[in-house]
Amino acid sequence: MEFFEIFIAGVFINNILLAQFLGNCPFLGTSKKMETAVGMAMAVIFVLVMAGMITWIVDTYLLKALDVEYLRTVSFILVIASLVQFVEMFLKKSIPGLYAGLGIFLPLITTNCAVMGACLLNISKEYSFLSALVSSFSYAVGFGLALILFAGVRERINLARVPKPLQDTSIGLVTAGIIALTFMSFKGMV
Repeated sequence: MEFFEIFIAGVFINNILLAQFLGNCPFLGTSKKMETAVGMAMAVIFVLVMAGMITWIVDTYLLKALDVEYLRTVSFILVIASLVQFVEMFLKKSIPGLYAGLGIFLPLITTNCAVMGACLLNISKEYSFLSALVSSFSYAVGFGLALILFAGVRERINLARVPKPLQDTSIGLVTAGIIALTFMSFKGMV
């Protein structure tokens, strides 16, 4: 039951994007087209799950063992940057259309505070390895869910008549706020 609660909390209740407001740059930048949003969601899921596992191992067996926890941020950034480089090379070779569609936002996963935040949350909550794995996966799925929902809404908004002062980023931010409010309704479930 513990893993189920961690999963539900990560996807809906403590959504890394809509409840903790981490990772807003790729959220707003890659949500104009559904294909790009799905691609970014898959890339973030891969990077966040792998980063969650590797950073937990690095923290538990290296940083704490050597009593150098103050190097946590630097070591986590190195892990995340390496994983993003791997994803970037893979997409460039195997799916060049998606690679071009993601553009600058793919390397920005390296500095995506959602990935770093999830890794630091796993450590601060003192999760076991399996709990950290479930938590990382749930945060990534929550990020992907919010991104795909937002992309669908933005595609519909592009077909609507929006007043000139609210066009583009303005209506995007208002819409993101409304979606965040809907996710707030899950508070108190677990």
